[in-house]
Amino acid sequence: MAKNVAHSPSEASYDQRLAMAKQYSHEGVVAGAKAGLVAGVITAIPTIASAKMLPWAKANLNYTAQALIISTVAGATYFIVADKTVLKLARRNSFR
Repeated sequence: MAKNVAHSPSEASYDQRLAMAKQYSHEGVVAGAKAGLVAGVITAIPTIASAKMLPWAKANLNYTAQALIISTVAGATYFIVADKTVLKLARRNSFR
């Protein structure tokens, strides 16, 4: 016969940990997106300006190269900040 057992403490703990993990990942995505946007703008200004003014950059950095530089910096910043944010939140709450 099957017993009707209410959620055990381990199941509640699992649900709570899953909710916390979702919250941490969401906060990491938001922080990473903000940082990636800022890094992209900060990188775009000197990259585009140098491609317009400097002779070497004008000769060697076409639009594709400029976009690659900007998107690489923005993408790397996104992943680094998102990862660090998730780890910071998990570390802060792991001692509770």
